Amino acid sequence: MKKFLFAILVNLSATLPLAAAPAERVDYRLEITDPVHHLARVEVSLPATSEAFLDIHLPAWRTGRYEILNLAQGIRHLVATDAGGNALQVKKLNKDTWRIKNPAKGAVRVSYDLYANQLAERVRHIDASHAFLDASGVFVYAENFRALPATVTLKVPDGWQSHSGMERGEAPHSFVAENYDHLVDSPIETGIHQYRSFSAGNRDYELVVWGEGNYDLDAMVEDLVKLDGIAKTTWQEFPFRRYLYIVHATDGARGATEHVNSTVIQRPRFLFAPREEYVSFITTAAHEFVHTWNVKGYRPQGIYRYDYLRENYSPLLWFVEGGTSYYDGLLAVRSEVITGPEFLKELAEDIGKYSQRPGRISMSLAQASFDQWIADRGDWAQNSSVNIYSKGKLVSLLLDQAIREASNDRHSLDDVHRRLYRDFPVAERGYREADILAILKELTGRDFDNFWRNYVAGTRELDFDKVLGYYGLELAPPMPESGAAPEPVAWLGIKLNSAPGGDLVLSEVWKDGPAWQGGLVAGDRLIAVDNYRITAADADSRLALLPIGEAVTLHIFRDGQLMSVEVTAEADPGALTITPKQDASPAQKRRYQNWLGHPMPDPVPPAKGS
Repeated sequence: MKKFLFAILVNLSATLPLAAAPAERVDYRLEITDPVHHLARVEVSLPATSEAFLDIHLPAWRTGRYEILNLAQGIRHLVATDAGGNALQVKKLNKDTWRIKNPAKGAVRVSYDLYANQLAERVRHIDASHAFLDASGVFVYAENFRALPATVTLKVPDGWQSHSGMERGEAPHSFVAENYDHLVDSPIETGIHQYRSFSAGNRDYELVVWGEGNYDLDAMVEDLVKLDGIAKTTWQEFPFRRYLYIVHATDGARGATEHVNSTVIQRPRFLFAPREEYVSFITTAAHEFVHTWNVKGYRPQGIYRYDYLRENYSPLLWFVEGGTSYYDGLLAVRSEVITGPEFLKELAEDIGKYSQRPGRISMSLAQASFDQWIADRGDWAQNSSVNIYSKGKLVSLLLDQAIREASNDRHSLDDVHRRLYRDFPVAERGYREADILAILKELTGRDFDNFWRNYVAGTRELDFDKVLGYYGLELAPPMPESGAAPEPVAWLGIKLNSAPGGDLVLSEVWKDGPAWQGGLVAGDRLIAVDNYRITAADADSRLALLPIGEAVTLHIFRDGQLMSVEVTAEADPGALTITPKQDASPAQKRRYQNWLGHPMPDPVPPAKGS
């Protein structure tokens, strides 16, 4: 029987170096001193040391985001004293390490001011209504005390409530962690919230929402219960007894981060409805829930024990993130949180966006995983690299289908994840590419080395027609409800952003697309089409209706100089739908049901005139 993650973290701590007796602990206290200006004071009590100095650190990154964030820039006025209150000398060694001289080798108290205004990064944020505290951006640690139990006690304004995946301590607004790794993976949300508690199976859940918005807490709870049920079917065991959903309804921040038995999800406050926006929210919740297994329960060798001060490299981050992106939709549709057509709509959009990306033939998925720490956005990234989330999802789609076909539908990617969860518990070891390949061969009797060379280590084009055809589905241009033959959408191969003053700036020009061939470059400011002004308000509709195959003149500013260029729009290669085949066989329909958990819908009648 799989041990609960709480116990796993205890086992993990046993592998870390100890410098003090097991009964000792690290105590953290945080007082919110000026919430309007995002300020707090932190105190840390550390045990006696075996050396005449003590090095303390703040992580340079946070779990779930593979990017150096240099979080120590939020700390000021760090001082240290001994048990008697005498000042100890502190010297900063590098950007996130301080050395404290401690000749008596006694207990040390560290205190510092914390500036917490990084809501979008989901690290730390304090204002008059709440505080979100991810320990990686809040609490320093000493490597030789990393394995010790830790307590956190907060001093917050009256009327606030505090929640975390950690167990509660004896004092109000206090929590207890098994060790620093547990603390880092258990963010705290304190403040004024909407709150629900509920159960599923023998597991307890909490839903805490900060901020007003057009969300429906009852609908959220109903669907989160459904996700629990389908996760039981998928992994068969749970690594937690209690799970916390933290939701931030904000004015702009988006994104989400997984933790060992909790998650934080951020969305603009009025984007929980209508239905399309709610589907986006609930599949995000499913994504973070899947991470409870895929990365928190088992993870690749390069990241299985976090080094908080530097990059943790792995060629398998695509399996962690893209694999989870594949399963968030599967869990949502299998649990009937979303419908089959909603699942297929999102999948078609993902395939369309991927198919437009020039970088898909320039960088392998394994290389993109390794380079995730320096991954960029924008023009160069679009043209020269792939995204581990989007391509990782699509390669997982192909891998799942290949397993089903090779095993005569006896096995699927579900079995691979169950095996990784069973055989590679995060407290003991991380898995390698060779381990996944060995599991695949054991399940199917076939060698998947060619698959790996082509689609993971290489840049071979993904065969979506083959994988979808296995389930009786096909890619096609979008079909209007009228049933008439669809009009193609014009495509230039650009991405536009609004700039101050109302100008439209080309943030991306895709290699070998119509705009690229016409001589446009990223940074050009688009002001008119065929002598008529174009603005952010009408750009999408104007450009989508450009005549396909006919040259038009675009008027731009480049480096302040007015220029005109001719471009010829093409039909949008990314405008796709996934629909059931008219002649889908009984075998294909069975495969579809085994895959998504419900019968295939009836196909849409052929378009008139097709």
